[in-house]
Amino acid sequence: MEKVIFFNSELFHKNAEKTFLIHKNKITELIPEADIQHVGSSAIPNSITKGDLDIQVRVSAEQFLIAVELLSNLYERNEESVKTATFRAFKDDTSNPPLGVQLTVIDSEFDFFWKFREVLLANNKYRDAYDKLKEEYEAKSMDAYREAKDVFFQRLMETPEFKKYDK
Repeated sequence: MEKVIFFNSELFHKNAEKTFLIHKNKITELIPEADIQHVGSSAIPNSITKGDLDIQVRVSAEQFLIAVELLSNLYERNEESVKTATFRAFKDDTSNPPLGVQLTVIDSEFDFFWKFREVLLANNKYRDAYDKLKEEYEAKSMDAYREAKDVFFQRLMETPEFKKYDK
């Protein structure tokens, strides 16, 4: 059973931001029209993180299939993740920190990662609740943590703070 371990280190966040900029430049070279966002806990200063870096690459519907192919040249496809006509996941476990890339069509059902970041950055009560959830699952099952995290984010999507980012 895979167990989840978290870190709370400002040094990690600085390294994650530096690594984000490196990957943003690589992706921009391939897909200049993409909106590339640093998302996930490493994008939120003073938050608890698993020690990975998440990037959301937002493209138009017309660019999506080309972007899938171009990102496949840079990163491994994350075959364990959801795969739809508007969402694909990629990864690079050799990156420091390990990297997850979420490719989404702008305004599609999976175009929410940047919204979570914005809500957590602007609302200490939600960020604190998310950090508390992480503390509760420290050294416990990764699957159980992911289920609890999904419930947390489903509830967050129902808040007025999140809904203000919907069109």
